[in-house]
Amino acid sequence: GTGLSTMLRGLKKYTDRLTAIVTVADDGGGSGVLRREMGILPPGDVRQCMQALANTEPVMEQLLGYRFPEGQLKGQSFGNLLLAALNGMAGSFEEAVAMMGQVLAISGRVLPVTNADVQLEAVFENGARVVGESHIFNAKKQQDCRIHHVSLVPEHPKALPDALEAISEADLILLGPGSLYTSVIPNLLVNGVADAIRASHAQKFYICNIMTQDGETDGYDADDHVRAILEHAGPGVMDVCIANDAPVPPEIMEPYAKEGVSQLELRREDLEQMGLAVRTFPLLEPGRYIRHNSDALARAILSVWREFRN
Repeated sequence: GTGLSTMLRGLKKYTDRLTAIVTVADDGGGSGVLRREMGILPPGDVRQCMQALANTEPVMEQLLGYRFPEGQLKGQSFGNLLLAALNGMAGSFEEAVAMMGQVLAISGRVLPVTNADVQLEAVFENGARVVGESHIFNAKKQQDCRIHHVSLVPEHPKALPDALEAISEADLILLGPGSLYTSVIPNLLVNGVADAIRASHAQKFYICNIMTQDGETDGYDADDHVRAILEHAGPGVMDVCIANDAPVPPEIMEPYAKEGVSQLELRREDLEQMGLAVRTFPLLEPGRYIRHNSDALARAILSVWREFRN
């Protein structure tokens, strides 16, 4: 999604040996429409990563992200429709994604974590349940309590073999940044993914979000994020936590605070007690929206990789 594509934009300047493994549990927005009407896996997050890795003219990148403003296609992005068309031509969604990668001459690969048609279910601390990634936000608001855990329906879908192979061959495995329960954790629930990460000798970094997320991680701090990942995936899936240490300017923070969103608090000693090394950098993108700076994040990742390489 947005967090992963931001990271990829920076990393592609240093290497083309990138594999982005993307969740396919999304059922909202334009992706949800195509999923329901055409029976394809949701293309949105895959498309955003494709855009980030594309080596094309700026006009093509703008075209991929263009959303139709009216009519039956209102809200739908051209990139999603292109991927849907390729899916119709190809034998599988995986093949369609590979074909789009060739069209866009991307640096590296983008892979759906599974070819299975999966839904995301959230169970709240009060026992309430909701099925569908797009329904979790409203359900959390109604229940007014934390998410206890999420699971895939059906459970334990088969991972894409190429995804497991990419993990086993990786020199560096990066989790995040992105929505905790709807982007990062769903990948780890696919059969074999967490085990493959555990078995890998690669360095394993968790890229911490800058902010909490309204309707998903309200009131969380960094160790809550890490704890949730470990509770879903088991131990051994991360060694280092990379986080932002630049404060968000008050004038930028104000509209976020009105929505109950806050800057993610990190207590180094809590994460170290969980067995993680912690490295912090100023990673904030200048501007009115709070997000990672692609170049600063890529430099931070490579700096930590060099530190722990030997």
